[in-house]
Amino acid sequence: MLQVPYGGLDRDRPLIRLPFTSFAVGTVLLPLTGLVACLFISLMYNFEDATYTHCRVSNYLPSISAAISRVPERYIWRCCIGLHSAPRYLVSVAYFSFYRGRFARRLPELLLSGLALLCSLAENSGLLLLTYVSSTETYNVHKNGFVVFIGSSLLHMLITCWLWHVIRRSYVNPEEVTSYRWKVRLFLFNVSCCLAAAYFFRRHNKYCETGVYTLFALFEYLVVFSNMAFHMTAFWDFGSKEVIVATPPEDKRY
Repeated sequence: MLQVPYGGLDRDRPLIRLPFTSFAVGTVLLPLTGLVACLFISLMYNFEDATYTHCRVSNYLPSISAAISRVPERYIWRCCIGLHSAPRYLVSVAYFSFYRGRFARRLPELLLSGLALLCSLAENSGLLLLTYVSSTETYNVHKNGFVVFIGSSLLHMLITCWLWHVIRRSYVNPEEVTSYRWKVRLFLFNVSCCLAAAYFFRRHNKYCETGVYTLFALFEYLVVFSNMAFHMTAFWDFGSKEVIVATPPEDKRY
C-alpha cells in the first residue's frame, strides 16, 4: 500500500472548524439542559427533601443549591458545568481580544476590557466552585462560590454594557446594535431578579411564611436563565466567526 507523507494540503487543512454560532449555542445548552434536568428530577423524585427548609413550612420549588446537591442531580450538574467551563474561558479571552482591537487607542475602555476579562474568569471560577462543593458538603465554601459568581457576573454585565455602548456610538453594524440592546435588557432584568430573590430570601428567613421560599427559588431561576441569555448574545457578536483547530505553518513554529 502506497504511503503518502503527511504534509502539504493535508497538514494545512483545519482539524476542527466550527461556526461560532453553533459553538455559542452548544456552550449555553450544557448548563441549561443540566439545570432543567436537575430541577425535574428533584421535583419528581426528591420533592420533600429538595423543598425542605429550616422553617418547616410548605414550599413548592427547590432552590438551585438544593436541586444540584443530591444524587444523581449532583453528577448531572457537575458534568454539564465541567464540559461548559473550558469554552467559557475561551470566549472570555475571545472577547478581550475583540475589545483590544476596537479600543486600541482608548486607554479607559482598554482598562475596562481587562477588568471585564477578570470578572468573566472570576464568574466562571465561582460557578465551578459552587458546583463542585455542594451546600450539603461545605456550606461556607459553596456560599462564597455563589457570592463570587453573582458579584463578578453583575460587574461583568455592567462593564460589558458600557463597552458596547461605546462601540454602538462608533459603529453601525445592525447585529452589534441588536446585541447591545439585548445586553442592556438582560442586565436590567438580571439585576431586578437578583434584588427580588434577595428580598424573598431575607423575608423567608425572618418570617418563615408559606410559599415565600418558592418565590425566592423562582427568581433565582430567572437570575440564572437571564445570565445564560446574556452570554448567548455572543451569537450576534461573533456570528461571522469560526472556531478553528489547525496545524500552524512551519515558519510559525517555535
